[in-house]
Amino acid sequence: MNKFMVDILLEGLDNDTRLKLLPREQEMIKEWADEGTLLASYIKADVAGIYLVLLAEDKAAADKKLSILPYYPYMKIEFHTLR
Repeated sequence: MNKFMVDILLEGLDNDTRLKLLPREQEMIKEWADEGTLLASYIKADVAGIYLVLLAEDKAAADKKLSILPYYPYMKIEFHTLR
C-alpha cells in the first residue's frame, strides 16, 4: 500500500447541497478512519477543501475510493505520493 496526500478543492457546491450531503460525507470519512484507510484529514483554513492522507495501491485506486463520496462531483483533486 502507498500513502497519498490528497489535496481536494470543492468547486460549484452551493451551501444547500453541501449541507444536504454533509452527514453522509462525514459518515464515510469516519468509516475510512475506523478501518485504517484514512490516516489523517485536515480542513483547509479557508474551508474550501480538505487534505486527506489515504492508503491505496495507486492513484487510480485512491481516486476510485474517493469517487463514492457524495462531494466527489464537486472535487478538484490533486494526488501526491508520500514516503
